Amino acid sequence: MLRDPVGRRVDYLRLSITDRCNLRCVYCMPPEGIPLKPFGEILDYGELLRCVHVAVSLGVRKVRVTGGEPLIRRGVVEFVRRLSAIPGIRDLCMTTNGIGLAEVAVPLRRAGLGRVNISLDTISRDRYAEIARRDRLSDVLSGIDAAVSAGLHPVKINVVLLHGLLPGEVDDFIGMAREKPIEVRFIERMPVGCIPSEGYVSSDRIRDRILSLPGVRVAVDGMPSAAVTYGIPGFAGTLGIISPISRKFCSDCNRLRISADGLLRNCLFAKETVDLRAALREGKNDREVAALFMRAVATKPEGHDLCGGSYADEPMSRIGG
Repeated sequence: MLRDPVGRRVDYLRLSITDRCNLRCVYCMPPEGIPLKPFGEILDYGELLRCVHVAVSLGVRKVRVTGGEPLIRRGVVEFVRRLSAIPGIRDLCMTTNGIGLAEVAVPLRRAGLGRVNISLDTISRDRYAEIARRDRLSDVLSGIDAAVSAGLHPVKINVVLLHGLLPGEVDDFIGMAREKPIEVRFIERMPVGCIPSEGYVSSDRIRDRILSLPGVRVAVDGMPSAAVTYGIPGFAGTLGIISPISRKFCSDCNRLRISADGLLRNCLFAKETVDLRAALREGKNDREVAALFMRAVATKPEGHDLCGGSYADEPMSRIGG
């Protein structure tokens, strides 16, 4: 069991399998994209699996496959199948932009994926094209329906709160949760790849809107989560709010992150990383690789200092969502 200096159990690994993405979201990267790592610097599937095996041997029980956009990497379904076969993983999930999900939702479910988070910041086609710089909303909506039909559960929709979000757009998402068995989660934008003063929108207005719904209640399912989730009578799904800035939840953080090029982070805003790729390619044994995980956990900070001006200067697609 991994425990950090303040006693938190660290049992959740976010595993990026690519730094590539087929969108150019305005809050993540410029229109032309960002310089990509050469393929030789990206961990191959065998190296990724070995990292997970070591992490699970140390007590990691939840693994989330991320990117960039994980569905654009060839062989991802078979990789998920191999991941799901690792004894000890109790929760295998994925975060995706949903564009390619309609074609692979059923194969992913059969391969052992349990659930999926889909990034979607608006249900307006024009505004989606403005935010993502690609006209792909219909593909994302098809992916959501395919995920539900495939039995991936829960399907969570991650809505980053951006300047210009209109009340009507919020109500669109509330309507989606009313009609579909999904969880729509409104998330405060964190200062990643930008200066802290840019882009922050408090979740307070959204919380007030949710609390105005008839019969709303806080839903408790017993699972640790950064989200406060609300159930509403007559809704097929639920609504949630994640407030990493206005209502900091670092005290419950149980995460480690591995970027696609093999850098291990003990915090999204970590300034120092541990180079797993170098260790793997230098022939280090599993005990030596495990020591690197333990070193990262031993230096895990108690919390971020976003209010004090810290921020991550690399885009999320490179860090690994």
